[in-house]
Amino acid sequence: MKRMTICLAVLLTAAAQESFAQQPYFIDGYHGGVYGHYPVGYTRFINSQLQANPNWKINLEIEPETWDMVKTREPEAYTVFQQLFADQSNNGRIEYVNPAYGQSYLYTSSGESMIRQFSYGIQKVREHFPGARFTTYSSEEPCFTSALPQVLRSFGFKYASLKNPNTCWGGYTRAFGGELVNWQGPDGSRLLTVPRYSSEALLPNSTWQTTAWNNSKEYLASARAAGIANPVGMCLQDAGWRNGPWLKDNAQYETWRNYIGSVAGKTNVPSWRFSQEDIQVSLVWGAQVLQRIAQQVRAAENKLIAAEKYAAIATLCDHVAWPQQQLDTAWKSLLLAQHHDCWIVPYNGSKDDTWIDKVQHWTDNTIAVSDSILQQNNNGAAFIRVLNTTARRREEWIDLPGGNWKVTDSKGRQVQTAQGSVKVSVPPMGFSVYRLQQITGTEKDTRPETGRYLLETDLYRVEIDPAKGGVITSLVVKATGKEMVDTKSNRGFNELRGYFYQEGAWRSSMDTVAVIRITENNKARVSAEINGFIAGHPFTQQLTLTNGQRRIDMKVTINWKGNPGIGAYSQANNYSTEAYHKAFYNDSCKLQVLFPLSLSSQKLSKDAPFDVTNSRLENTFFSSWDSIKNNVILHWVDVTDGNAGLALFTDHTTSYVHGKDYPLGLTLQYAGRALWGRNYDITGPTEVNYAIVPHKGNWETGAIPNEEARWCEPLQVLPATGGKDFSLLAADDHWQVSALQIDGKDLLIRLYNAGGNNGQQQLSFNGKAAQAVIEQLDGQAVETLQQRQTAGKTIIRLAIPRFGIRTIRLKNVIVNN
Repeated sequence: MKRMTICLAVLLTAAAQESFAQQPYFIDGYHGGVYGHYPVGYTRFINSQLQANPNWKINLEIEPETWDMVKTREPEAYTVFQQLFADQSNNGRIEYVNPAYGQSYLYTSSGESMIRQFSYGIQKVREHFPGARFTTYSSEEPCFTSALPQVLRSFGFKYASLKNPNTCWGGYTRAFGGELVNWQGPDGSRLLTVPRYSSEALLPNSTWQTTAWNNSKEYLASARAAGIANPVGMCLQDAGWRNGPWLKDNAQYETWRNYIGSVAGKTNVPSWRFSQEDIQVSLVWGAQVLQRIAQQVRAAENKLIAAEKYAAIATLCDHVAWPQQQLDTAWKSLLLAQHHDCWIVPYNGSKDDTWIDKVQHWTDNTIAVSDSILQQNNNGAAFIRVLNTTARRREEWIDLPGGNWKVTDSKGRQVQTAQGSVKVSVPPMGFSVYRLQQITGTEKDTRPETGRYLLETDLYRVEIDPAKGGVITSLVVKATGKEMVDTKSNRGFNELRGYFYQEGAWRSSMDTVAVIRITENNKARVSAEINGFIAGHPFTQQLTLTNGQRRIDMKVTINWKGNPGIGAYSQANNYSTEAYHKAFYNDSCKLQVLFPLSLSSQKLSKDAPFDVTNSRLENTFFSSWDSIKNNVILHWVDVTDGNAGLALFTDHTTSYVHGKDYPLGLTLQYAGRALWGRNYDITGPTEVNYAIVPHKGNWETGAIPNEEARWCEPLQVLPATGGKDFSLLAADDHWQVSALQIDGKDLLIRLYNAGGNNGQQQLSFNGKAAQAVIEQLDGQAVETLQQRQTAGKTIIRLAIPRFGIRTIRLKNVIVNN
C-alpha cells in the first residue's frame, strides 16, 4: 500500500510538472498610426514579416485613419494586408485589439466620448476591413477606465487585457489575480480579462516596464509559482520598429482572441470589482501645457454634446436637416484631440505641428462646427431661445450682453432682470423663447460700503479677509447654519500655496494683503474680485454667488513674471529616465488652491466616465514611479463626513490633493523637468475656472451629478425669430441624457443612471413613436419596451442599473409642436 501511495505521488507530481511545463505564450503586434508613428512603406514591411514567419501572429492598435493613408501610398501592400487580415477566426493571424479612433486614455474625457472613440473607430476600420471582428480590447498604453466592461460588451467585445508591460510611462493597472479574472465594472457588467498578474512585478531599473515585456525566465517562473499554467507576456511594438517578431523564435505567438478563447484556463475564474483607483496613472498634472490641452478638450467636448442635442431637437421641432456630416467632422476632430500622445508627449512633433498645435487645430474645428449648429455666430436677434440640454427643468440667471433689457417670455409676461442678466425658466431637453427690448439707463447697484467684504445670497453668507490675502474666512450655508470653513486650520480657504524651489521656500497668497473689489451686487448675483500676489507674481481671483444657485463659481488668473520653478525640487542637472523618483510625481509641493473643511472623518468620492469611485486612499501623495496613486479629478471630487459635504469642480482633467491631515485642493501649477527630461515651462498666464458646491449628506444625496450636468452643459442662448417654448423629453432625477441623435426617422436617446437605484423609472417623450427598443452600442436590438400614452406624451418605464447606460431607439417619431 505504501509503495502504491509513493508511485501515485510520483505520477501526480510528474503530471503536475508536465502541466506547468507548457509552452509560454506571447502577444506581439503594433501600436501607433498616422498621427503618432507609421512610416511610409511600413505595411509592406509587416506583410513581409508575416510571410517570412508563418507562426507569427499580431495584435493591432493602429489609429483607424492610418488605413486611408496606406490605401493611397501603398496600394499593393494595402491589398495584400487586407488578404492576410481576412481570416478573423480564432486561428487567424491578425486581431484588431484597439479600434478607438484617437487612442484615448479614456479616463481623461467623458463617458460619451469613450463611446464615440469606439463607434467612429470601428466604423473607420470596417471601411477598410469589412469582416473585422472586435473580440478583445488591449492597449500598449494605460488606456483603461473602470466603466469599460459595459461599453465593450455593448460593442460586442468578449475579452480584455489590463496589461501594458512595455509602455508604463503614464502608469499601469494594479497587480491582481492570475491567468484570468472577470473584470466587473461599476454597473455589474463582467468581461473575461487577462490582468496584470499579482506576480507581474514592475521591472527593476526601469520606469516604463513590467516583467511581462519579454517573457523572461524570472517572469515565467513567478507566474508558474503563482499557479498560472499558461503565462502570457506582451509587447505591442511601436509602428516603425523593424524587429519583426519581438522574441524571434522563442515564443508561441497568439492573438488575444485565441489565447483567451482557446488557451487560458477558465475554471474558477475570480471576479474583480475593479475600481478607478486600480488604474494607477500619472501625467504631468499642473504643467501649463497639459492644463491648456485639457481645457481645450473639455470646452470642445461640452460644446459639441450640446450642439448635437440641439441638432436633434431642431430636426424634430423645426424640421431642419440633420447635420450628420458636420457632426461627424466635429466628433472626429475631438476624438483625435483626446489622443493619449497629446497628454503624455505634447511637445513632440515638428515646428508648428506638435501635439499642442494639433490639439488647438482639432478643438478649434470642433467648436466652430458646434457654434454653427447652435447659430451662435448670429447676433442681434430680437428673440432668443434659451436651450436646456439636460433632462430636468432649470430656473437660472443668464447673462445678456450688450446692455440692459426688457425681457418677456413666449406668453408676453415680463420676466425678472438685473443689470444685463435675466432669470429664465427652461423646460427639460428643450428651450424657452424670450423677446428682447433694449432699454436705456442702469439699475441701481447696491454695493456694500468699501472695506466690508460680506457676500450674501439666499443660500450662502461668505466673508473674505483682505489681510489674509483674500481667503474666505467663513462660508455659512443658510438653510442649515453649517459653517463649511475649518477656522482652526493653519491653511486658508481658497488659498494659493506651493513650493518655489528656485527660492527654496513655500509661498502663499496669504503672505501679502489683497485688494478686494465688489464687482457686482444685485438681484441676480454678488461677485468679488481679489487681487494679490504670490511669490511676487500678481494674481486675480473671482468669486461669484448667484441667487438660487447651489454652485459657487470661482476663477483664478496668475500673471507670471518670468518662468519660476514650482514643485518639490529641480531636476535640471540630475534628471534620469530610469530614476524612480521624479519631482512631477509629488503634488504636495505643486501650486494648489486649498479648501480646509470643517468636516470630521472625511471621506472622498470622485467621478469617472460612467462611474463614481469612493476613494480608498489615505492620501493622494506619492513621489516615485513604483508608488503611483490615482489622484485624477475628471469633473469633480466630493468630501463628506456623512452629514454635510462639499464638491469641488474643475474646468479640466487634472489632479486633486487630499489626505487625513491635508485639506482638499486642486492642482494649479507645476513648472520644471518631467517626462524624458523635458522642461515643462510657464509660457503665459495661468487661468483656471473651478467651483464648489456645499451640500447635505454625501455626493448622491447632495445630487452632485445634477450639478455636474449644469456645470458641463450651461444654458445656451441662441438667436430666434419668435415661436413658443418646447420640451422634447424628461427623465428621472438620477438619469442623465448622455446623447441625443437622429437616425433617419428614428430618435436615439442614451441614458446614464448617475447614482440612482436599479428600479424602474420613467422617461417621458413629447410625441409618439412606432416602437421603443433598447439597443446595444453595436446596433443589436435587446428588448422592446412598453409605451403608454398620457396627455399626448409617450411614457416609457425601464430599469437601468446604477452607473449603467442604455440606448433607446424610438422608431418613426412624431413630436408635438
